[in-house]
Amino acid sequence: MSTAQIPDILSPEFAADPYPAYRVLRESAPLLWHEATQSWIVSRYTDVERVFKDKAGQFTTDNYDWQLEPVHGKTILQLSGREHAVRRALVAPAFRGSDLQEKFLPVIERNSRALIDRFRATGSADIVGDYATRFPVNVIADMLGLDQADHARFHGWYTAVIAFLGNLAGDPDVTAAGERTRVEFAEYMIPIIQARRENLGDDLLSALCAAEVDGVRMSDEDIKAFCSLLLAAGGETTDKAIASIFANLLVNPEQLAAVREDRSLIDRAFAETLRHTPPVHMIMRQSATDVELSGGTVPAGATVTCLIGAANRDGDRYAEPDRFDIFRDDLTTTTAFSAAADHLAFALGRHFCVGALLAKAEVETGVNQLLDAMPDVRLADGFDPVEQGVFTRGPQSLPVTFTPVAP
Repeated sequence: MSTAQIPDILSPEFAADPYPAYRVLRESAPLLWHEATQSWIVSRYTDVERVFKDKAGQFTTDNYDWQLEPVHGKTILQLSGREHAVRRALVAPAFRGSDLQEKFLPVIERNSRALIDRFRATGSADIVGDYATRFPVNVIADMLGLDQADHARFHGWYTAVIAFLGNLAGDPDVTAAGERTRVEFAEYMIPIIQARRENLGDDLLSALCAAEVDGVRMSDEDIKAFCSLLLAAGGETTDKAIASIFANLLVNPEQLAAVREDRSLIDRAFAETLRHTPPVHMIMRQSATDVELSGGTVPAGATVTCLIGAANRDGDRYAEPDRFDIFRDDLTTTTAFSAAADHLAFALGRHFCVGALLAKAEVETGVNQLLDAMPDVRLADGFDPVEQGVFTRGPQSLPVTFTPVAP
C-alpha cells in the first residue's frame, strides 16, 4: 500500500479497522498533512512520546480552545504554566492516595456490585450495555454527590461531548448537540455548586468547592467545567477500557484463565489493553515553534494529531505489537498508571491523565467482581467482538453467558 492508498482517517474503511492503516502511516508517512482536519498526523511511538512529554515547551494545548471549550467551558487541559499547576493541585488529591482509597474505593465497589446484582442470577449479560457504559458514570455522579436518578441525562451529555470531540468531519448537527450540552449542563450544575458551597459535605464536589492553593479557589465556572470534563473523560474512557479488557481476554481464553486464577494479573491485562486497544486513539496538540519530527518539520502554530492507536503498536517499540499478550516483557505494569508509563493511552508529561489511578481502581474492582459473579464467563454463541469508533474506540456490545453463582 502506498501513501496515496492509505485509507483516510475519516473513511469507513479506516473506521472498520484502523490498524493496517496505522502500520502504513508509521512505515511510509510518519508525518502526514491531513487536509480535512487541517492537521499533521503523527504515528510513530518516538514522535508521539516526544509531543506528549514536550520537555522543550514546543507544544501547547491551545487546540482545546476550539476542541473542548465549546462543550465544557474553559478547562484545566487548556491551562499552562503556573495557572495549570495550581488548578491541577486543587483537583489532583481526590484522584490518588488516601482520598481515593478511603473515600472513593467504597463508592466504586458499591456501584459495581449494584450493577452486577441486576444480572448475576440470569446467566447472561451484555458487559457493555449492562455494565461498562453505566459503571464509571455512576461512580463519578456518586463521588460528586449528584443524583444517580439523573444517570440518563449524564450519559446523554457525555455521549454528545465525546461525539463533539470526535467530530473530525465537522457534522453541524453534532456540533450543535455538543454546544447545547454545555448550556444544559451549566443550568444543571451551577445551582448545585452554589448550594454545595453553602452546605459542604464529604463528597468530591464539596472538596472542589473548598479547595484552596496559594489563596486561589476554583470559581463556579471552573468547577462546572471540571465536572463536565470528568463525566466525559472518566465516563467514555473507562467504559471503553472495561469493554476492551473483557473482549481481549474472552478472545484469548488462556489469558482469561490466567487472570481468573491470579487476580494480580488484572493490572497487566489493563496495561496491555491500554496499549493494544486504547480507549482514546487520537489526542491533538498545537505546535508553538517549528518542530522536527520523523518525516519532516511541523510548522509553528499547526495542529498535530497524535495517533495513540498507531504509536502503541509500533514494532520499533514493542515486539509483536499486534498481539495481545499480558505477559509481554516490554510493557512496565508498575508504571503503567503514572506519568512514567511506557504506553501512550493516558498521554504523558504535565497533562498526563489525572484520573489514571481512579480508572485503575475502577477496572480492578470491576474485573474482580465480574469474574467472581461469572467464573465461567464466555462470549455468547457466534458473537465476535467488533470495535467501533475513530476518536474513541471499543466494542459497542459484548454479550456473554455464564453459570450463575450464589453471591
